[in-house]
Amino acid sequence: MVYEGARAITGPFLASLGASALLVGVVTGAGEAAALVLRLVSGPLADRSGRYWSLTIVGYALTAVCVPLMAVAPFLGGAGLAFGATMVLLERTGKAVRSPSKSALLAHAARAVGRGRGFAVHKALDQVGAFAGPLLVAGVIALTARTWAGLAVLAVPGAAAMALLVVVRRRVPDMTVFDEEPLEVRASAPIEHPTRLPRIFYVFAVSCAASTLGLMTFGIISFHLVEADLVRPAAVPLVYALAMAVEAVAALATGFAYDRVGARVLLALPVLVALVPLLAFADTLRLVLVGLVVWGLAVGIQDSTVKALVADLVPSGRLATAYGVFAAFQGAAALAGGALGGALYDNGVTDLVVVIGVCQAASLVLLTSVVRRRGAAG
Repeated sequence: MVYEGARAITGPFLASLGASALLVGVVTGAGEAAALVLRLVSGPLADRSGRYWSLTIVGYALTAVCVPLMAVAPFLGGAGLAFGATMVLLERTGKAVRSPSKSALLAHAARAVGRGRGFAVHKALDQVGAFAGPLLVAGVIALTARTWAGLAVLAVPGAAAMALLVVVRRRVPDMTVFDEEPLEVRASAPIEHPTRLPRIFYVFAVSCAASTLGLMTFGIISFHLVEADLVRPAAVPLVYALAMAVEAVAALATGFAYDRVGARVLLALPVLVALVPLLAFADTLRLVLVGLVVWGLAVGIQDSTVKALVADLVPSGRLATAYGVFAAFQGAAALAGGALGGALYDNGVTDLVVVIGVCQAASLVLLTSVVRRRGAAG
């Protein structure tokens, strides 16, 4: 709720402080880069130090504090823009600090119910917050006509999140209690921290990166919707809401399926991604909407169920490192995919379909090898 609520108005808010379009792009782009790249540092740090809870709480605290503090910027005069931009960057840094540790803690906790289900429920709740945060901000701004008020009110869900974290930390200081091994075995066994992640993990990371490379961003799809005169700009958020709802359902469905049938449920991912450009860039609204549903299905799997397999592929003591490295692969592929998609769209949809199809064929081959090796190991 907190960070999605802020992201919904970050651009207009910085502009109200005097930022140019270029500066808004630089600040938000640098923030997203920091949120991904810095995980290469925070992930190994968590595994080496064992301070998963500390890094998780510090990361969430940065978001819970920095977002409401953005509301102070309009009252700082000439220093307001610099202060607001700094808060944006610190909030994204908080995302990088907490994400690997949070995912590692969740991977342990989810063992009690199934990792597929655990990551699926996490993603579904994440989507609830992604809806509620912007709606809360929009409602407050509509009532007060003050953008800063919409940011200030996010202190409430931020405080609630921090309180819940403290409660859970006190009740379950060691999430490994949910692992399968008996407590006495874990207590007597030495803690191992392998220096390298397994090769199969990197094969899986490359496979998912190939899928991400071909998974068009909603920005390009929405550009097509308006450019082809299929919907009016004001209706684009409603279309996006449809895709987000599908994403939440897909995360739940595939997560539950993962616990039942295993990693082979992920073989649907490259197929879905390959279908997106064929449908989402069609000339009729009906086909485009079908394409958006397929896009939502793919994103739902990509953002949730794949994390369950990451946890099953790496040693317990290297989970945070693995999630940091995996995020770096995904971030680099997303950046390249966005540029590739935009360039190929301008040259014609046919080229886009062919290139993405090739990427997904490669992804499917790699993923199949991972699933087979995982099945043989299991």
